[in-house]
Amino acid sequence: MPLRVACQMDPIERIDILGDSTFALLLEGQKRGHDLFYYTPPDLALHGDRLLARGLTLKVADKIGAHYEVSLPRVEDLATRDVVLLRQDPPFDMAYITTTYLLERIHPKTLVVNDPAHVRNAPEKIFVLDFLDLMPPTIITRALDDVQAFREEMGDIILKPLYGNGGAAIFRIAPGDTNVASLVELFQTVFREPFMVQQFRPEIKDGDKRIILVDGEVAGAINRLPPKGETRSNLHVGGLAQPTKLTERDVEICARLGPELKNRGLLFAGIDVIGDYLTEINVTSPTGIRQVKDFGGADIAALIWDAIEANAGRS
Repeated sequence: MPLRVACQMDPIERIDILGDSTFALLLEGQKRGHDLFYYTPPDLALHGDRLLARGLTLKVADKIGAHYEVSLPRVEDLATRDVVLLRQDPPFDMAYITTTYLLERIHPKTLVVNDPAHVRNAPEKIFVLDFLDLMPPTIITRALDDVQAFREEMGDIILKPLYGNGGAAIFRIAPGDTNVASLVELFQTVFREPFMVQQFRPEIKDGDKRIILVDGEVAGAINRLPPKGETRSNLHVGGLAQPTKLTERDVEICARLGPELKNRGLLFAGIDVIGDYLTEINVTSPTGIRQVKDFGGADIAALIWDAIEANAGRS
């Protein structure tokens, strides 16, 4: 049965349709006959007990430069929708968090994917800390003394903001690098919150594996190879997507995470693995599903819609 679907996302005119997972979901939803309504986060408002969004009816096409058509703007009561796709990209800031508070008022009667309360409680570099035994040695701190002591112990480290995304502001401090104090000072100035300091894993030269899980089950994976001269492998900064296979360690990691993802209503998640180590759990706006399909893997957008359709209307 066709569903009435709302998609909370970034401006559709700005997305790169070749790699955008949200666009893949919209294409598959339209293919299944679902009614698509689109709005951006600033257009969400609460009027009394009614959660409203100013947006547009949406049609999509897999054509570069002509990938969407929209109607005239209108206001929609999101409680009348069967599903809301929570799909805008981070930063995971108070604006993002506020949308989760608002969407929580209609979920689960209107199914929000992913569950807004658990999205709020599971930012990429926080949720993963529940699985420290699967991770490289890691600390969360703002103190220079902590960073220097950790660097002395590990030799080669990575600094990254706790709520960043897309590979932004990630720094490697290799042995002999004299910029530790300056970088910590920069982070202390730019970011109000603590930051993550992690042991550098040399296996990154062979890539950073993105594994997609749907409703707690492995759906597919790609490897992201860093460009020459880079530590970061994110596709946003020029990482090269490659086909890959899961190792025994990957399977072990997914077996640990899968039940927890399912229990939290995190229907669509992407985890990052470097070598034998889990580094992030992405639940806000995971990417990679178009690349998996391009390399002959599963149609993950179809698997996600299968799960949405199975869960919509259960409350």
